[in-house]
Amino acid sequence: MPILPAHIAELGLDKPIPAEVNGRRNGVVNDPTWDAAYHPCAEAYPGADVPAGVVRKLEDWSGSRIYPGTRRHLWLYAPAGLATAAAPGIVFFNDGAWYLSRSGPVRAAQVLDTLRHQQEIEATVAVFITPGVPDGPVEGPIESYDAPTAQRSLEYDTLTPRYGEFLFSEILPLVERELAVKLSSEPVHRTVCGISSGGIAAFTAAWHHPDQCQRVLSHCGSYTDIWGGHNYPSLIRRTPRKPLRVLLQSGEHDANTPFGDWALANRAMASALEYAGYDYRFEFGTGGHNLNHGGALFADSLRWLWRWRNEDE
Repeated sequence: MPILPAHIAELGLDKPIPAEVNGRRNGVVNDPTWDAAYHPCAEAYPGADVPAGVVRKLEDWSGSRIYPGTRRHLWLYAPAGLATAAAPGIVFFNDGAWYLSRSGPVRAAQVLDTLRHQQEIEATVAVFITPGVPDGPVEGPIESYDAPTAQRSLEYDTLTPRYGEFLFSEILPLVERELAVKLSSEPVHRTVCGISSGGIAAFTAAWHHPDQCQRVLSHCGSYTDIWGGHNYPSLIRRTPRKPLRVLLQSGEHDANTPFGDWALANRAMASALEYAGYDYRFEFGTGGHNLNHGGALFADSLRWLWRWRNEDE
């Protein structure tokens, strides 16, 4: 049975977490030795013969009706040869600057260039999205959050259809207009990717909108009690299976905060996906709460998620 509404207030679950509890504060600790074995994948270093896609920045975009009073940066990636491509796919990257960085652990645009050149993927557009910066105060799940951090949590950690609506009804048409391209309408050709709160946001978008997107790449996803994300394993077990393909990544030194234990939470997600019969993959390593392990696996993750070319979908 779900918890009764009256008991939520009695237990204090309707209140933000104090900034300090039991001598501990919210935050992430990363020791470089935990991730010493992880390096960007080989595909992140394209050869001189690999045509580079074009990345264009939309700075301080403020056109959202779903999140009014916010501004954010977007980067649009167009692969080489897009003009002649038929119905390209798309990847949405939450916390997009972390994935786009040409010297970061993922280097997503370079990987997409390489995989396309090697004819391992079809032409695929990408949009790298930052969380909104709000014009005013925003309620957060913990007292220590400032307004931009609370807005990121509102967009990413809440379990409503709202962020998916933002991606599929606002960002998707924007990308098509800006790149002058008609993208594939097939949900198997759309992927949402993110780390931490961006990871659970990727899952939530596909969970609520499987008619729009059926591929999820979650790095160190926040399936913890920030805005109720710890309920997903139960929901997955008790809900008729949805047509999603999901790759989860976490590590033994993932975050451990007042919101919960990320390593345990991701293991619980993997167990629930297994129980419910999902097409899923769980990569559990030794690393911390960062993109190092996910970056090392990034090209292989896309190959696994996008293996529709060899299947009857």
